[in-house]
Amino acid sequence: MVVSKAQITAIGSYVPKNKLTNMDLESMVETNDEWIVQRTGIKERRIANKDEYTSDIAYQAVLNLKERYKKSIEDVDMIIVCTLTPDFKTPSVASLVQAKLGILHAGAIDLNAACAGFAYGLHMANALISSGLHKKVLVIGAETLSKVTDYTDRNTCILFGDGGGAALVEFDENHSSFISSHLISEGEKAKSLYCFNLSDQIFKDEILDSKKIVQNGREVYKWAVSTVPKGMKHVVEKGATSLEQVDWFIPHSANLRMIDSICEKSGFPLEQTLYSLVDYGNTSSATIPLSLDKGIKEGKIKSGDRILLYGFGGGLTQAGLLLEWTL
Repeated sequence: MVVSKAQITAIGSYVPKNKLTNMDLESMVETNDEWIVQRTGIKERRIANKDEYTSDIAYQAVLNLKERYKKSIEDVDMIIVCTLTPDFKTPSVASLVQAKLGILHAGAIDLNAACAGFAYGLHMANALISSGLHKKVLVIGAETLSKVTDYTDRNTCILFGDGGGAALVEFDENHSSFISSHLISEGEKAKSLYCFNLSDQIFKDEILDSKKIVQNGREVYKWAVSTVPKGMKHVVEKGATSLEQVDWFIPHSANLRMIDSICEKSGFPLEQTLYSLVDYGNTSSATIPLSLDKGIKEGKIKSGDRILLYGFGGGLTQAGLLLEWTL
C-alpha cells in the first residue's frame, strides 16, 4: 500500500462576470423560475464571454489561489487540468495555462472525466507526489459549458454554467490530506450523457448534434442515486471510518433533487452537504472545487475536518476521495 505524502496547501476559484438567471431563460425557452428551482435548485449561472475560454478561467482560478495563499507556483512541476470543454483538441488547456503562468519546468496534461474530473485530478496528483515522481502539482477543474449547451433544449440549457477552481498539492513527509479513494466507470451507460466528437459508433440510432451536450436526465439521475451512496460507503470503509465521522460531503453539483436523494439514501445529513449549483449551475469538473472554496470562504470548513468529495457523471464514471483538511 502506498502511503500518501501529499497535502493540499491552497485553493482558488473564478467565475465569469456574466449571469444567466432563470428569468433570462424564460425569454429563451418554454420554462419558468419556479419550475427550474423546483426540479434543479438552480437560480442562476455564470456565462463566459464570447472570447473567454476554459484556459482563461483556469488561469484566473490559479491567480486567485496565488493571491489568497501567497504561494509560489514557479516551481510547480506538473499541471493537470480537468475539463470536457478544452479550448482546442491540441494544445491542451494545461499547456496554455502553463504558458500564461510562465511556469518553465512543468509537465502539462488535460484529464477528461467530466463531472468526476476534479476528484480524479486530485487522485492523480496524490499518486504522482506520493510515488516520488513530482513535488508540486496544480490541479484545476474548469469549464465553459455554455459553449456546448443547446439553448433551444429546455431540459439541458437550464443546467449548465461556466467556472473553475484550482488546488495546489505539495509533497509533505509528515502531513497528508488524502485518506482513501474509490473510482469506477460504467462505459456501457455512456449514451446517457455525451457530447459528440469524431465517432458515432455507439450512437447509430440517435440524432446527434456535433457540438452540444446530450443528456438522458432520467437515466443519469437513476444511476447516480442508486450507485453514489454505495460508492460513498466504499470510500469511508477504505479509510477505516464511517459516514458519521465525516464533517462535510461535497458531491458534484448536478441537481439539488439528486443531491437530496443521495443524502437520503446514504443517511448523510443534507445540512452537512456543500454545493455550488444555486448560483453557478452545473459546471461539471468545476462544481466540486467551487463548492469546496465556497465552504472555506463561508467559514464552514475548518482545519482537521474530514471531507468526502464525490464526483459522478459523463463516462459514466465516479470518483470519491476522503480528505483531512489541513489548511
